[in-house]
Amino acid sequence: MPRIRRNTSQFNLSFLDVMCCGFGAVVLLVMLLNGDMLATRQEIVADLRSEVTRLEREVKTGKEYLVSLQNSMQQTEEDIVRAEGLSQLVIDSIAQAKVELATMSAKSQATREHINALQSDLLNLDKENRQVGAEQQAEAARGAQVREFIGQGDRQYLTGLRLGGKRVLLLVDASASMLDEKIVNIVIRRNLDDRTKRSSPKWLRTIRTAEWLTANLPADSSLQIYTFNTSAAQVVPDLQGKWIATSDNKNVDRMLAALKQTIPQGGTSLYNAFSAAAHLQPRPDNILLLTDGLPTQGERVSSQNTVSGDERLKLFHQATRILPKFLPVNTILFPMEGDPMAAVSFWQLAIDTGGSFLTPTRDWP
Repeated sequence: MPRIRRNTSQFNLSFLDVMCCGFGAVVLLVMLLNGDMLATRQEIVADLRSEVTRLEREVKTGKEYLVSLQNSMQQTEEDIVRAEGLSQLVIDSIAQAKVELATMSAKSQATREHINALQSDLLNLDKENRQVGAEQQAEAARGAQVREFIGQGDRQYLTGLRLGGKRVLLLVDASASMLDEKIVNIVIRRNLDDRTKRSSPKWLRTIRTAEWLTANLPADSSLQIYTFNTSAAQVVPDLQGKWIATSDNKNVDRMLAALKQTIPQGGTSLYNAFSAAAHLQPRPDNILLLTDGLPTQGERVSSQNTVSGDERLKLFHQATRILPKFLPVNTILFPMEGDPMAAVSFWQLAIDTGGSFLTPTRDWP
């Protein structure tokens, strides 16, 4: 019997099982790897989204800051334009101020020349006045009799000043100008304390003059002391309207002590000073006036900061018109700068009223 040969296959069941198991393992491995990669990818995507969000916020903030910077730049440009305009205005103002300064300098020079001329005239008048006083003293030395005015008291020629009378009114200028002879120093001193004001050399000289006058009045005469600035009043209020005998040392000392405590301040109203003299009863028969220049105020206080020379002359003439008739005014003038017409005006007042005029030296009395 013939032998039957069988063909055997290399791919049997066992091989297929192995192949399937291997393929399954590969698939499982791929699936495992793919899952890990997917998780990693999701984490990366989440991180990238966070970064994108952060960058978007930064971009938004940057845009807002850029808008703010643009607004600030625009404001700065506007400020620069405004500052340039203001600087041009300042430059124009400076140029105008220079022109005005040049004009004022020219006027100031002309004013100084005018003042120098007036001062020269004043010196000439003062020289003439001293010559007249010397002639009067010579007449007195030769035994000339004392002048007598009925109802006006006896007149005594003493250093060119006429003293005497039954009722003598001493009018003392207590305005701020009595602090010094120079305007600049007056402005400085009026802003100092009261003690410094009372110790000003010019004011102390005025007080010494008042003391000298009261000491040289006739023994049988009576006295009133008034101070005046914008108003006029008795130095001792409770002696208002009372004539004090020059021999009454107690009350005379009270008036002089009150005068020493007076603080020079305010403007000068000669009108109110002469008005007070006109209203005294009985009326004075002699006025001794201590002042340093023409008035700066009238009957009422003026709000003007400056008073021209013509206005001061006008105020002076208004004041002299209210003086009672036949009442002599004897003026002792302590001149100050910037008032060249004062000496001429008070000299004329002395002639018109039958009084006298004296501009003493700095060491008098």
